[in-house]
Amino acid sequence: MTVKSLWLSSLVVFIALTVCRTSASEQNPIKIVTLGDSITYGVRKGVPVDAIFASRIDKSLNAQGISCSVVNVGIGGERTDQALKRLDRDVLSLQPQVVVVMYGTNDSYVDVGKKQSRISADAYEKNLREIVSRLRASKVQPILMTEPRWGDDAGKNGLGEHPNVRLERYVERCRQVAKELKVPLIDNFSTWTEAHDGGLDLSQWTTDECHPNSRGHQVIADSLLAVLRKQLSR
Repeated sequence: MTVKSLWLSSLVVFIALTVCRTSASEQNPIKIVTLGDSITYGVRKGVPVDAIFASRIDKSLNAQGISCSVVNVGIGGERTDQALKRLDRDVLSLQPQVVVVMYGTNDSYVDVGKKQSRISADAYEKNLREIVSRLRASKVQPILMTEPRWGDDAGKNGLGEHPNVRLERYVERCRQVAKELKVPLIDNFSTWTEAHDGGLDLSQWTTDECHPNSRGHQVIADSLLAVLRKQLSR
């Protein structure tokens, strides 16, 4: 075989391998699942599906050449105990590589006529730990997120408290779980609190002092993207 023939043969092999790798990447995109309550579900009046943070990270990562598929399985009103009951059916059955978990707003809330949060802080923490454990047992990378801060004009809970009073306790439990279990954390509550303390009226980021509007979802997406890029690069 001549040098020229050998060079051509090597070139053909190189091109073939490159095509195969590209094809495999396109056929097997990284699957990311977003698991949470109505804040994760996102869609509501004035907030179309392409504006929610799950859609934004899907579009952004793919635009950067990271082949991925983001599946949003958020359900309005959900708590961590309910998430555990559907973890196998709605999350692990999708065989994701990464699952983003965000709960606390519903767990911590005190309904009218009640004297306690819907789920105790201890139960919330225990549920979060179990979610992380079961994801890792299935070789899935968990990412925890704290819920965004409620706006100042949010209605009082069943005890006459501002909802942030209870939510902040659960946020701290989420931070603790992330630290102890060494799970990546996106601290939305902290980000929104810093913006609030800097003079921002959080109604500019929400539709109703609780649920993010398009701008609020962009803020969450920006924070999440920074962590996702780091995880996916590994």
